[in-house]
Amino acid sequence: MIKGTIILESLHEDASLTGFTFSVREIGRGRPRLSERQLEANFPDVWSAIEFELEGERAGELVEALSKALNPGWYANFSTDTETFIVFPGRTFRYPRRDHDGRAEAQAYGRTLGIPDHQLDWTE
Repeated sequence: MIKGTIILESLHEDASLTGFTFSVREIGRGRPRLSERQLEANFPDVWSAIEFELEGERAGELVEALSKALNPGWYANFSTDTETFIVFPGRTFRYPRRDHDGRAEAQAYGRTLGIPDHQLDWTE
């Protein structure tokens, strides 16, 4: 079972995640605290988050689809029972759940994109 979160505003306008049957666990909207870089890049001030589940062993396919669908400066995250996946446009981090070094490496990369620490807070 795959569980994760996608921020709808992170997807570019012609993005499509077709061929997946997502079960939506929760949909929420909120006003995140944006970094200076995000403000300069005109990130939206309200974000829509979809928490989802996906049956089966389709992590590789989901990584590929998200990597192509995400706008620069964004990421999506999901996990299986044993692994965590952090997907940035064109780059993915995959590590055993609760692996401190894997998490730290993904967070460090996110910082290079201007993502503030308080947004690099995915659950595992």
